[in-house]
Amino acid sequence: MDDLTVALGTGAAVLLVAVLAVRFSVRLGLPSLLLYLGIGVLLGEAGLGIQFSDATLTEALGLAALVMILTEGGLTTRWAEVRPALWPGVALSTVAVGISIGVTGLGLHLVLGFDWRLALLWGAVLASTDAAAVFSVLRNLSVTRRLVGSLELESGLNDAPSYIAVVVLASTDPVSWSLPGLLVYELLAGLAIGVGLGWLGAQALRRAALPATGLYPLATVAVCVLAFACGQGAHASGLLAAYVAGLVLGNSKLPHRADTVSFAEGLGWLAQIGLFVLLGLFASPSRLLEAVIPGLVAGALLLLLARPLSVLVSVAPFRMPWREQAFLSWAGLRGAVPIVLAMIPLSEGVPGAQQLVDAVFVLVVVLTLVQGTTLGLLARVLGLDSGAQPKEVDVDVATLDELNAELLQVTIPEGSKLHGVYLTELRLPPGATVSLVARGGGAFTPVPTTRLQEHDQVLVVTTQDARAATEKRIRAVDRAGRFAKWRGETGAG
Repeated sequence: MDDLTVALGTGAAVLLVAVLAVRFSVRLGLPSLLLYLGIGVLLGEAGLGIQFSDATLTEALGLAALVMILTEGGLTTRWAEVRPALWPGVALSTVAVGISIGVTGLGLHLVLGFDWRLALLWGAVLASTDAAAVFSVLRNLSVTRRLVGSLELESGLNDAPSYIAVVVLASTDPVSWSLPGLLVYELLAGLAIGVGLGWLGAQALRRAALPATGLYPLATVAVCVLAFACGQGAHASGLLAAYVAGLVLGNSKLPHRADTVSFAEGLGWLAQIGLFVLLGLFASPSRLLEAVIPGLVAGALLLLLARPLSVLVSVAPFRMPWREQAFLSWAGLRGAVPIVLAMIPLSEGVPGAQQLVDAVFVLVVVLTLVQGTTLGLLARVLGLDSGAQPKEVDVDVATLDELNAELLQVTIPEGSKLHGVYLTELRLPPGATVSLVARGGGAFTPVPTTRLQEHDQVLVVTTQDARAATEKRIRAVDRAGRFAKWRGETGAG
């Protein structure tokens, strides 16, 4: 009982510190995962002295956390927003993964002298972008929806092929010519299981009369976890099944959807915090120094060669402008996923796996600092900052679901052409209205003669049917002013 008390108390304290760290990370412009990793390192052998070196347990807990993160990502991804980026996202999560593995493996074979299998294993571990990093960073950037959609789909889908490649390369069995067929089966079967269980779950939840509102979020998340288990049980991609099930459920008309999304986001944060603290606890600072050079070499190959080349080839059929390709190349964020994948060869006893884990840890920290802190600046330099972006607010009011209504929040940034526009000139579509304006620390109910100003926080109530048109109109006025329609600006993208 004493051990349980200490464990619960320590866990609660770490969680509270981690939650407070989010606020400081936003102020400092640093991705919060670095702070979580730092908390884990401070708790570990170099700090408070907690000894933890169980690779198998770390792998298991890491995969469980990834399931929760992917579930949250699927539930909070709007299909209408990512649908225009479907095929670029699929290409980035499949073709780009294969190219990245090959280019990174070739570079490590030539530069560091690794044998081919170990070099390609490194490439497979590093090929996957991180869903937690992408979902938390990109959704705070004002870039076009096609870019955000492409990167969200890539991060949600590319864990599956990367995981399969790592498992195959970490095995002692010879690589068979049937591998491509196996890969296709695992992905298609995982996709089918995710779609099937997601659809069945949505139908069941709409017809169920559960006695408490809080049971609906639990049941929704349970369907996604069941999809992962069924996928793994069918020797398919459980990670893909969990993400797709969440995507289907999140875009269905679920009862108490707002409560479900809030619950999923809370689970996602808990999984991220627990995962990064765990990985920081597993890391050994005394070994990390020896892994700095291999980690930096692999990071340079990945960031400057493998990622740009894989993006160039995979999106070539979609005629993306070079500016968008440059942003996609730089926005391939790495986080916990490569570290978790590196645990697989370590738990399997692959020679050199410990160096891989340590090098990936160094690489993730460096790339997160370099990429995560410069994405906003890069978007502005490339001219991809799209200004004010409406986003859905988390609202714990069931009547909004019952009325098929949604609440949008619009932040008017400096330089936006929304500045000075009267509400009557905004001309939102039928079914949408501005309900509140927050300005200068206060808030008021606007009237038709209210003029919008920079830094205003505007709340818009809209029916679900009018949401898409409302967002397009807001983006159009943001880009081209009150006469956006006359100037041919539709607000698309």
